[in-house]
Amino acid sequence: MASKLDVVAQVQRWFHDTCRSLEGESAWVSNHCDRLALALTEGFTNAVRHAHAHLPADTDIDIDLSLAADCVEIRIWDHGDPFNPELLPEPQPGELLESGYGWFLLRRLADKVTYHRSKDGRNCLSIVKYGTFPTY
Repeated sequence: MASKLDVVAQVQRWFHDTCRSLEGESAWVSNHCDRLALALTEGFTNAVRHAHAHLPADTDIDIDLSLAADCVEIRIWDHGDPFNPELLPEPQPGELLESGYGWFLLRRLADKVTYHRSKDGRNCLSIVKYGTFPTY
């Protein structure tokens, strides 16, 4: 995807269409589609606004989706500078900030959120949601 906010609707449509198409072992993901779509949107917009703020708008942001019987993982890859989310201050209750809630929102929407710098110089935000496969 291009590094532009006007493609967010396209990203959301792709994800919702993917959720609706899931059957069998991965059908449980559709129960979490809205939460995961919000997490994906937050991660993507953060990559555009922060990681790619000083890069050309045609710099790609890649999105991978991995499905298993018991988890779904969304990976958002950007080309920005390294970032350490552990250095972000936790917003305090009652505190109104113009921005800075994204990382904390992601951690509440998903079961596991990680960030790492890959060997190829890209950043990867991983958003994981665990589910259960019904036993018969």
